[in-house]
Amino acid sequence: MTRKSTTRPRRTVLRTIGALALGTSLAGCATDGAEESERPNSAYVDTEPDYDGWFDGVGNYEGTVDWRDREEVTVNVGAGSRGMSFDPPAVAVTTGTTVVWKWTGDGGGHNVVAEDGAFESETTSSEGHTFEQTFDGEATHRYVCEPHESTGMKGAVVVEDSA
Repeated sequence: MTRKSTTRPRRTVLRTIGALALGTSLAGCATDGAEESERPNSAYVDTEPDYDGWFDGVGNYEGTVDWRDREEVTVNVGAGSRGMSFDPPAVAVTTGTTVVWKWTGDGGGHNVVAEDGAFESETTSSEGHTFEQTFDGEATHRYVCEPHESTGMKGAVVVEDSA
């Protein structure tokens, strides 16, 4: 009786390990990188505006995203693991830029209300719903989601004149 070898050639084992590693790596990019893909080529402003404590308690605030010199930018409404954030929470734009807030459908009903009364959206939980505002003058507009302000759902748009 002859015994058959059950070992696999080394090349087959290495190919399998390589394919698994690549697949795992790509799967991580598809999920973990989702937030990054919503902010392509984004950087933070060099000098952070003084928000006078506005972002205290806002979990996803890391700085003001520099989106100056773009015609239109999008802020997600209902972002984060519980759907209780704006993403990004703070953006810098130039005059004439349109900010579009786009609902993710997560976290219940949300709205976008400027602290100074300059703009206000309806409250909705519909995924894909949008609200937009074009900013024509230099100012800092702080805003909230009224139903979730106590959870830290706050944002800001810093508008500067173009260079």
